Amino acid sequence: MALIPSKLFALVALAFTVSTCSTGTATHTAAVPSEADLSPSVRKIIESANEQINTVRGYSQAYFVIPYPGGDVPGNTGACTDVVIRSFRNASVDLQREVHEDMAANFSAYPKKWGLTAPDTNIDHRRVLNLQAFFTRKGRSLPVSNNPRNFRPGDVVSWDLDGKGITHIGVVSNSWNQRAGRYEIIHNIGGGTNREDRLFEWKITGHYRYF
Repeated sequence: MALIPSKLFALVALAFTVSTCSTGTATHTAAVPSEADLSPSVRKIIESANEQINTVRGYSQAYFVIPYPGGDVPGNTGACTDVVIRSFRNASVDLQREVHEDMAANFSAYPKKWGLTAPDTNIDHRRVLNLQAFFTRKGRSLPVSNNPRNFRPGDVVSWDLDGKGITHIGVVSNSWNQRAGRYEIIHNIGGGTNREDRLFEWKITGHYRYF
């Protein structure tokens, strides 16, 4: 008779464990933000960003003479900005043209870091500070936040890598990192385009949502 309570206790404990695990799993799964409301344009941005992971295996900040509009550096390389440029071009937004036209009309509103006296269609859109200025001027800037839930697929994020002004930029992917509880970033920081959990690795200096 003394064995009966022990068996009952074991069964109750097992039932409680199963119930708790099931509830926990369901809650964690349900916490993943839904992508059902993503616009076609955002889906295009993410599609291109993901494709670049397989095609862009090099990194280069070099100055290239490229056509205008629609110009691009060699397809197997590029800098962090080129990830954003190519992604947006897939969504029918040519940042080369958009940035150039805005700079041509409002040159004094853009950074003077490079000592230019006029816009340059070969390089202006490939500079992080210029993209930041463009997105902000177009009303696409959002408050900087440490809450991962505020970052959605297709958003653009910029960072200061070292606290001394070395800039970086990338696209928020649609790949949810279950362990970290946030979307991963598609970017090129030196070894080609990759998708990684890097959102809060550096100081965020800008958060932009174009669509």
